[in-house]
This record gives sequence, C-alpha cells and structure tokens, in this order.
Amino acid sequence: MKQESGEKERRLAILINLSLAMRYKCAIVELRNDLDDAGYPASLDRIRADCAWLDETGLVKYDFITGVVTTTARGLDIAQGYSEVPGVARPGLA
Repeated sequence: MKQESGEKERRLAILINLSLAMRYKCAIVELRNDLDDAGYPASLDRIRADCAWLDETGLVKYDFITGVVTTTARGLDIAQGYSEVPGVARPGLA
C-alpha cells in the first residue's frame, strides 16, 4: 500500500509538536492547529488516524474519548532523531 504524500513527515511533525508541549501532551484539535501553522494541514480525521497509528506503534498514547495525545519515551526518541521507525520521517530528512 502506497503511503500518502507527506504522511511520514506529518507523523514526525506530530511527535515533534508533542515533544515541545507541556507534559508532552496536547488535545487533538490544538494539535491540528499547530500542524496547520507548521505547514502540515490535514483534516481532524486524518490527524486522528495518524495518532491511532502512532498509538499502535507505541510512539504515543491516544485517548480516543478525551482526544488527548501524549508522547511516549520512544516517541521522544523518534522526535529527537535518536531512533527511527518505518512510517515516520527522520528529523532533518523531512
């Protein structure tokens, strides 16, 4: 299955945004606005799908009920370029 153009970069942008957020967490609506400001516009559905994928890979914890996304230690490593995961761009290479 071919990945959507910019998908890897948008997922990295989500992780970077969360790594800079207070307590490493953010409401999904706020996250969407931040991504839009950073040049990664996407629908809430697309952001929710990315967050669900990142949750499945252990890079974030996504509370589907409250809409709050929190990065994990592994997600921080990806955002800072210490590790890599297929499906997420590397910082500096996006």
